[in-house]
Amino acid sequence: MITVDFPGSRKLIDAIDASVVQPDTPAITDTLRNALCRLIRSQEVILPACVFESTGDHYARRELYRSDEHGYSVVAMTWGPGQGTLIHDHSGMWCVEGVWNGALEIVQYELLGHEAERYQFRAVGSIQAGPGSAGSLIPPHEYHTIRNPSDDAVAVSLHIYSGRMTQCAVFNPEGDNWYQRNERKLGLDQIH
Repeated sequence: MITVDFPGSRKLIDAIDASVVQPDTPAITDTLRNALCRLIRSQEVILPACVFESTGDHYARRELYRSDEHGYSVVAMTWGPGQGTLIHDHSGMWCVEGVWNGALEIVQYELLGHEAERYQFRAVGSIQAGPGSAGSLIPPHEYHTIRNPSDDAVAVSLHIYSGRMTQCAVFNPEGDNWYQRNERKLGLDQIH
């Protein structure tokens, strides 16, 4: 179901459809990551103008497409200067994330252990990603943060999830690499 039509949307959907029929999750995410990088760099897909508008008080999530046949969803995220996430997971779903505009800093975390709702993490790597780059997350290696490091520029990323991501676990820092786990419902911002 196309939520909003935009130039090249059919080309994007066809590339995702061809990727998600691969035989296993690593093959799906590798094929999709390569296709997404190619589409971003070629500029054959032009995202709607509204995804380049930040919302001010939070990063924006705008669903562009949801596949009734394959179950995946495509969400554009708009990151105002300095906006980012806490450590979070993807509720067990794989995801491919591509940077469309600006730059993002992604930090991956390793889960070291947990006691009840307290979790201990260690940062295991970070990258600065620019336009045309993409990465993937495959559970159980899905814990990460995303942040727009710019003081004045908006960043835009495109996220393809194996399903509809309507909630996730977020981890609030308590100190000494310990975090409190909370469930967060994820909303969508309007497309205009």
